[in-house]
Amino acid sequence: MTQTKRASFHKAWLGILRDKHLYLMLVPFLLYYIIFCYKPFGGLVLAFKDYKPLLGIAGSEWVGWENFQTFFTGPYLWRLIRNTLLLNIYNLIFGFPVPIILALLFNEVRNSKLRTLAQTISYMPRFISTVVIAGLVVNFLSPSSGVINTFIKMFGGEPIYFLTRPDFFRPIYVLQGIWAGAGFGSVIYYSSLCSIDTQLYEAVMIDGGGRWKQIWHVALPGLLPTIAIMLIMQIGNLMNVGYEMIILLYQPVTYETADVIGSYVYRLGIEQANYSLSTAVGLFNGVISLVLVTSSNYVSRKIGDVGIF
Repeated sequence: MTQTKRASFHKAWLGILRDKHLYLMLVPFLLYYIIFCYKPFGGLVLAFKDYKPLLGIAGSEWVGWENFQTFFTGPYLWRLIRNTLLLNIYNLIFGFPVPIILALLFNEVRNSKLRTLAQTISYMPRFISTVVIAGLVVNFLSPSSGVINTFIKMFGGEPIYFLTRPDFFRPIYVLQGIWAGAGFGSVIYYSSLCSIDTQLYEAVMIDGGGRWKQIWHVALPGLLPTIAIMLIMQIGNLMNVGYEMIILLYQPVTYETADVIGSYVYRLGIEQANYSLSTAVGLFNGVISLVLVTSSNYVSRKIGDVGIF
């Protein structure tokens, strides 16, 4: 080891000792990812085997690409991909801008107590269980006692069985997702707004710019790096939908528009005990997600010199 490298190593080690408490705070998160994200990688070999629980992974027959061929030639491939992409695209179009708008609105509230109250109310749905939110959705849309159908009947209309209509499932899913996640999602953008130098706002005011000019020329440009990073992550998740809510809301009659890759994997693995095929589908989904996030990061770096890696 050369003297320069030795000095660099010594300096890095001193930095770790100085900030040891901060590094110790990372340990639980590192353990979580090692145990639940990286250690299960070994189980991906199930995608290439005809797994039998009694025989174990080592004793199960190697079938190569057979599970992938079964999925690619099956009747549900394009339905699953279409539904997964459409739900995520709708979330991207209608859901992605909402936290940004909320953060801008919070930033414009000058009364700190009122702003804190509004932020607290908007955050609360995030801490409600998915099962409870699904129950609320079912109750609100109930054809007999739901709030929406009550108003429909008040104006002389016939009650609508929303959750049995395939054409209503996507709007219902997107709207509940916006309601549940927009407030909490605005935290990141609001934090970025708080880090913007107030002198920039004052400069716009001196030039005669009002609140809209300050938002357009200061707030939004200050948010662009954060927006780019969050957009990359969202695009990387285009093939991943929160299947927990879908499983709680969908039923066979709405599979045509509600069934996604995540719910299909759940049915294969949990209900049908077809672990090999479900692993193959999950691996395919993961590879596509990796390609999407890498591509979006590359484009973002080329256009705006902002990326997550």
